[in-house]
Amino acid sequence: MNNMRSTLATVWRIAIPYFRSEDKWMARGLLAAVIVIELAVVGLNVLFNRWNNVFYNALQERNLDVFTYQLGYFSVLAAIFIALKVYQLYLNQWLQIRWRRWLTERYLGGWLAHGNHYRMQLQGDAADNPDQRIAEDTQLFVDRTLSLGVGLLSSVVTLASFVIILWGLSDAAPLHMFGRDIPIPGYLVWAALIYAVIGTVLTHLIGAPLMGLNFQQQQYEADFRFNLVRARENAEQIALLHGEPVERLRLSTRFARVVGNWLAIMSRTKKLTAFTASYSQISVIFPYVLIAPAYFAEKVQLGGMMQTASAFGSVQDALSFFITAYRTLAEWQAGVARLDGFEQAIASAETLTTKPETVHVARAGNGAIDLTDVAVSLPDGTPLVAADAFQFRGGESTLFTGPSGSGKSTLFRAIAGIWPFGKGRIAIPADATLMMLPQRPYFPVGTLQDAIAYPAETSAFTPQKIAEAVAAVGLPALLPRLDEEAHWNRMLSLGEQQRLGVARALLHKPQYLFLDEATASLDEPSEAALYRLIAEKLPATTVVSIGHRSTLQAFHLRNVTLAKSAAGYTLAEGATKPA
Repeated sequence: MNNMRSTLATVWRIAIPYFRSEDKWMARGLLAAVIVIELAVVGLNVLFNRWNNVFYNALQERNLDVFTYQLGYFSVLAAIFIALKVYQLYLNQWLQIRWRRWLTERYLGGWLAHGNHYRMQLQGDAADNPDQRIAEDTQLFVDRTLSLGVGLLSSVVTLASFVIILWGLSDAAPLHMFGRDIPIPGYLVWAALIYAVIGTVLTHLIGAPLMGLNFQQQQYEADFRFNLVRARENAEQIALLHGEPVERLRLSTRFARVVGNWLAIMSRTKKLTAFTASYSQISVIFPYVLIAPAYFAEKVQLGGMMQTASAFGSVQDALSFFITAYRTLAEWQAGVARLDGFEQAIASAETLTTKPETVHVARAGNGAIDLTDVAVSLPDGTPLVAADAFQFRGGESTLFTGPSGSGKSTLFRAIAGIWPFGKGRIAIPADATLMMLPQRPYFPVGTLQDAIAYPAETSAFTPQKIAEAVAAVGLPALLPRLDEEAHWNRMLSLGEQQRLGVARALLHKPQYLFLDEATASLDEPSEAALYRLIAEKLPATTVVSIGHRSTLQAFHLRNVTLAKSAAGYTLAEGATKPA
């Protein structure tokens, strides 16, 4: 019960923002319509129950007129019932897709906001496979929450409606045993209650492990799918290293977890199904067993017997809601737990930037990027690189050198505002634009001109400007392919990708361009040509580079070396070239 209360509190926290959002009136209207229709369906079931009495009495009495009239009455009720169920499904699905769309946009916004997706990776696997949580768990949450919520409401209203009927029928058809009536007020209601309580308790004892197993199944499925995608993305390196046997073994090992957990689900589901199927079949004859003695003692007519069986079945179904919905509840609870974990991971990533002991990046300054008492560390707190009273001055190109692992790239990440671990303050001019070019640029799947214009829309640049940038970086052969859609990170060599990264910078014209070994895959003459191109095309851009080649010094006015110290690495000024 504590676990269920916690789950319901989580469901409320996840669900209620939608019904208070900008789409709240449509959401509330659709939900109200679904609920009203469900209540109308319960009302129709009450009328069907009364119809049973009259119809079967007409059969017993061979009354053709009443029989014919009741067939017409049933047809009217059935037509209304069908129309209600059709529109209930339609409106329910409409509410589902609107709710899912809103929830997906909310999670996408939180995940991708201000580098949260990157910081979540730095914190480990607290929210593994965000793709699954956004794509699948939101769909499962919306679908199961509506179906279970409406189902529970229907059960409660059905119980309230039919308990009254069943209580009255208990007086009309008293319990008859051993040739005499036993006066137990509402005995049919008590029998249904006891039967349902026993079934619910046994169902929970048998099916409780399914909740944990369903959670693990979703996790294992997502992990297997993620590693399949990862193998596809790194196909070239796997092929070059002839790593196919190892990859197959790794993937088979992960799939074995999927199979093993599924077999555990199968075993537990078999036991649960055996019980629930037995329970359901016994439920069919149980009311007849209770009422049959009174019927054969001529205490009640056939119509009364059929009405009693129908009412008992309705009460029994309402009381047995958790039995019939147990598997759905287990899947739903697992999905709720995964969305809850995802929200907590997003919130944790956001709080990383607000902690006192963090690297704070602010839009302020006097035309230079100022680093004040900055000490960048690893996530575990290990000191990495320190910089105090250091400036990246506009118009003064700077080359960063130092041993691998000294924290050069991490310092760039801190300046970009995505690395929070450490302390200090980084002030960036309010109107300055920064662009970071890593060693392996990212190109979204789409047309080549879309990939080059990223993160701006292609419409921000004329086709002529894009073509000029591509030709300027030495890739005229790609000009006929600007409108071609492809996975460019796989189609192009790393050298070509780095050239297109520079083309991207030529289009965006940032005030500060940080090159993190962004030309390392090119030969020295090609690298020199690109640096000259940047100087020619972007005269107002301040270039800050990380590199290991001595030839890069010719293209920078300032040289900064990371030197080993007791507190990690510190910045040491080298010789500065005259402007």
